[in-house]
This record gives sequence, structure tokens and C-alpha cells, in this order.
Amino acid sequence: MAATTPGSPPRGSLDQESATNLLSRLLSDTTALVRNEVQLAKAELRGSVASLKAGLAAMAMGGVVLLAGVLALIAAVILALSQVVEPWLAALIVGAALAIVGLIMLMTARKRLEPGHLALERTQTSLKRDAQVVVRRT
Repeated sequence: MAATTPGSPPRGSLDQESATNLLSRLLSDTTALVRNEVQLAKAELRGSVASLKAGLAAMAMGGVVLLAGVLALIAAVILALSQVVEPWLAALIVGAALAIVGLIMLMTARKRLEPGHLALERTQTSLKRDAQVVVRRT
């Protein structure tokens, strides 16, 4: 029979304390992991916001100039076609052709916005990897 020293906790108490410490460390590590992932995402977003703003402003200005050019080209096509047919018929033909092209473009874009195309694959992979690490530590 093993004798315990006076003042020392019994052996079962040490095992429970060790398990408590392990669970506490696991919870602490998991919390730190989640916190670090969030901080990484925030840092990445902050770093790219300034360049994103500049790029969007340049694209918007380019889009405005492009729209003006396209409208001028459409007017030129209508004027050229009006040499062959009545002006109202030329405008109708060009307008119908543009409407058909626009409809096809919208239908194609709509297919790209279906839920299957919007999955966050890298985020899901990262979260699964983190979950596996947590499971291995338990």
C-alpha cells in the first residue's frame, strides 16, 4: 500500500487536475486559433482595400468613357443604316439587335451567379483543416 505524504493531494486528484489543465489548454488554443484566423482575414482585407478603391475608381471612369464611345458608335450605325432604310426602321433594327445581345449577356451572367458557383472553397478547406487539428489534439 502506497503511503501518501501529509499535505499532498491524493493521486486521483492529480489526474483530474491534469485533465482539467489539458482541457483548459485545448480551449485556450482553439480560441487563439480562431482569433488568429480572424486577425489574418482582417489584415488581408485592410491591405487590399486601398488598391481596390483605386482600381474601382479607374474602372468606373473607364466605363463612363467606354459608354460614351459605344453610344456614339450606335448612333453612327443607325445613321449609316438610315441611308438604306427609313431612319425609324434603322433605329428599330439596331435597338432590337442590341436588346437581343443584352438579353443573352444577362442570361449568361445569371448562370454564373447560381449557388454552386459561389462556394467559398478556400475558407471551407481552411476551416476543415483547423477542425482536424483540434480533433487530433483532443
